[in-house]
Amino acid sequence: MKSIKKGWSWIPTLYFTEGLPYFAVTAISVILYKRMGLSNADIAIYTSWFYLPWVIKPFWSPIVDMFSTRRKWIVATQFIMGALLASIAFTIPLDSFLQWTLCFFWLMAFSSATHDIAADGFYMLGQSEEAQSFFAGIRSTFYRIATIFGQGILIYLAGKLEIVTDNIPLAWSITFGILCAILTIMGIYHHFALPRPATDTPRNVATIKEALGSFGNIIVSFFKKPGIVPALLFMLLFRLPEAQLVKLITPFLMDSHADGGLGMSTEQIGITYGTIGVVGLIAGGILGGMCISRDGLKRWLWPMVMAISIPDLVYVYLSYYQPESLYIINICVFIEQMGYGFGFTAYMLYLIYFAQGEYPTAHYAISTAFMALGMMLPGMVSGYIQESIGYFYFFVWVIICCAATFIVTAQLKIDPTFGKKQ
Repeated sequence: MKSIKKGWSWIPTLYFTEGLPYFAVTAISVILYKRMGLSNADIAIYTSWFYLPWVIKPFWSPIVDMFSTRRKWIVATQFIMGALLASIAFTIPLDSFLQWTLCFFWLMAFSSATHDIAADGFYMLGQSEEAQSFFAGIRSTFYRIATIFGQGILIYLAGKLEIVTDNIPLAWSITFGILCAILTIMGIYHHFALPRPATDTPRNVATIKEALGSFGNIIVSFFKKPGIVPALLFMLLFRLPEAQLVKLITPFLMDSHADGGLGMSTEQIGITYGTIGVVGLIAGGILGGMCISRDGLKRWLWPMVMAISIPDLVYVYLSYYQPESLYIINICVFIEQMGYGFGFTAYMLYLIYFAQGEYPTAHYAISTAFMALGMMLPGMVSGYIQESIGYFYFFVWVIICCAATFIVTAQLKIDPTFGKKQ
């Protein structure tokens, strides 16, 4: 009980802090570059590269164990990310802003991925098993709150600042300055608030060779697992439509009607995609978890495949009719994001299912690396495809890509009892 009481002082803030830099790198950067005048092709390829640290995260996670404590890694990376956000804020108004901000976003992506490794490891060390179970849902909730704050409130604020200052670079500099202040304050707070568990110690030099050898065995055993080929295809291609869609949604919402978009302002994006859309995403995820808990993953696999695929049709509709009604746009975005949240539950549960065995934690981490790769590669070319064929035919192409989702899902074999509450 004492462990649970102490956990309230650091777990919610830790996972809120974990979410903010991730969304700054992967989502807020897209809107920033769109407002700064970059083409969709450039935005897609540049921001897709930011996924790379999460792709290779499992391969340098042992370094976090070998050098210093996880507690020190957490605090250090929070201060580093605060400094990088300040650097982005200062360089946005420069003529050479693109080179500088790409460099700082890239470094922040590595810092954020390192912070994820340290935070998730520290979560297991910093409290009892009972407390870990108690806070499992709470940490996820505060990570989602970071989504709404980052993609909703901050984007809305940036939009308001664009109007007040009549200066887009200045507005975004202030926005990233606020993010910098939050990360720095969190770094200071966690320096004092995080517990100091006796088990949070670096590996000694004598065990480094053993750790590296063990890691090699883990990698080999992963690729020897039964059903590895269909599993890898599923990890890489299940989200092929969404990997392309996610890079072009906000540019589509922001582009003028003449360019095939919906002509929404930055603050409207913050409300529609960053708030209403995120609420739909969270609601879909919660509903998906409840359904699988009741009937198991296999029972809900195909309904979830439908849910993550069919709602993409709303963007075909929006790009064809280009409605001006925010009410209609909000409903469409909510439907697509709720379907995605519901369907994505099956994807994440399958990664857990496939990771079962001798090294479940390490194999799950490797699976998430393939998940990130599956988002990175299609996202890199999505902008070029859209610019070549226009928004309407791009969204039609996304629907065609849903065939890959159906094909790779059909190859899976899943225990009917997995995921079902006993």
